[in-house]
Amino acid sequence: MASNSGPRLNIDNINPHVRSAKYAVRGELAVKSEEYRAALHNGATDLPFKQVISANIGNPQQLDQKPITFFRQVLSILENPTLLDKADVLVNHLGYKPDVLERAKTLLGAVGSVGAYSASNGVPAIRQSIADFLERRDGFPANQADIYLSAGASSGVNTLLHVICANEKSGILVPIPQYPLYTASLSLLNAACVPYLLDEHKNWGTDVATIKAAHEKAKAEGIDVRAIVIINPGNPTGASLAAEDIRAVIEFARQERLVILADEVYQTNVFVGEFISFKRMLRQMQQEKPGAYDAVELASLHSVSKGMVGECGHRGGYFELVNFDPLVQAEIYKFVSIMLCAPVIGQCLVELMVNPPRAGSPSHELYTREYDAIFDGLRERATALHKAFAQMEGVECGTPQGSMYLFPTIQLSPKAAAAAAAEGRTPDEFYCMRLLEATGVCVVPGSGFGQKEGSLHFRTTFLAPGTEWVGSIVKFHGEFMDKYR
Repeated sequence: MASNSGPRLNIDNINPHVRSAKYAVRGELAVKSEEYRAALHNGATDLPFKQVISANIGNPQQLDQKPITFFRQVLSILENPTLLDKADVLVNHLGYKPDVLERAKTLLGAVGSVGAYSASNGVPAIRQSIADFLERRDGFPANQADIYLSAGASSGVNTLLHVICANEKSGILVPIPQYPLYTASLSLLNAACVPYLLDEHKNWGTDVATIKAAHEKAKAEGIDVRAIVIINPGNPTGASLAAEDIRAVIEFARQERLVILADEVYQTNVFVGEFISFKRMLRQMQQEKPGAYDAVELASLHSVSKGMVGECGHRGGYFELVNFDPLVQAEIYKFVSIMLCAPVIGQCLVELMVNPPRAGSPSHELYTREYDAIFDGLRERATALHKAFAQMEGVECGTPQGSMYLFPTIQLSPKAAAAAAAEGRTPDEFYCMRLLEATGVCVVPGSGFGQKEGSLHFRTTFLAPGTEWVGSIVKFHGEFMDKYR
């Protein structure tokens, strides 16, 4: 008989799959960093640092990346359409260009009001704008009926995994290291994560032999492997897949009848090589061998949160389905309908991202200048951080290739490992906690993303401005290595 005293819920009787899920990006270190931030805000003077650097998460505007002027000006009118009554003030006194007003009018015509629900899969005109962008990007047509707006790419991943995973035997191949959204979501669904290791010595590329081995092992254990996740460019690694790697994955998916989930949110954050979408490569392979790849199901995702847009808080994204059964797509539509629709202001921001000011338009020059300055700044900070890691004993890091992160390997002493074990932590968790306590810089231990057994890493963004925080990492590292030598 249930007791009438105390709360009905306790840690032992809530959903066990929620308890088991882990999300290191916003885990213990992130919570502690926010406690430090609050203490500094309240005037604390007893900490050994004066600011907290949140290098644990790709949150560009928290770290002073400036929003694109064209985007925010259009959004301001969408939020307050009465501004159009003062068009002369906007243009002559507040720096709005005529094409800002025209785009706002077009979007208002499409959505009516950003305070109203849209169609569950998104505003039709915005889906068409995305389809036009995909055709320009890939050279192949896209159908707006196959495009679903979402509250960031994370919401799209959640939708797709809910539909794909039927029971606890449903398995998803996930790259290691990986963005922990995937392992956490699979824990919540009580489905099986099937990890496959990326090759650090080949710029974190995929190796089909490794994927095949992971797939065969899972099948031998009774797992029904249904899909493979590819993060390209990579998170946390920043690597862009080469064309031959993408071809090999698509061919493997064809052979094993796997759905491809292509997480492509960093597609504009590429410093080395080029971004090649899975959609483009799949369509090319379909042209080369008609009929051979028509059953390969692909879901590709994009977001306004990353790249030079960096509008994480607006929660805008989309996914496109290729070669999906129409009856399955109907169930996906039903699933997104349960959540009503993605935020409409976020949908509008997606439209601006995929359809920015064109050459010759009034806003193009400023847009290009701002976009290029953000890109160049990210690349410069990535290079500076990489050079700093090169000075640090026992730290190895590949050349920055893209995304917003570096994922260096660290070698720690047995003495440091013993000190970590005494606190019930892994060595990389211990290192990252001491780093935060000494410098206010919050990074994420590699164990939060998965890593090859016996190796240690941490992930840091290179979004924060300035160089002082980088110097504080170098200083801390030297002192830490001396202490635990």
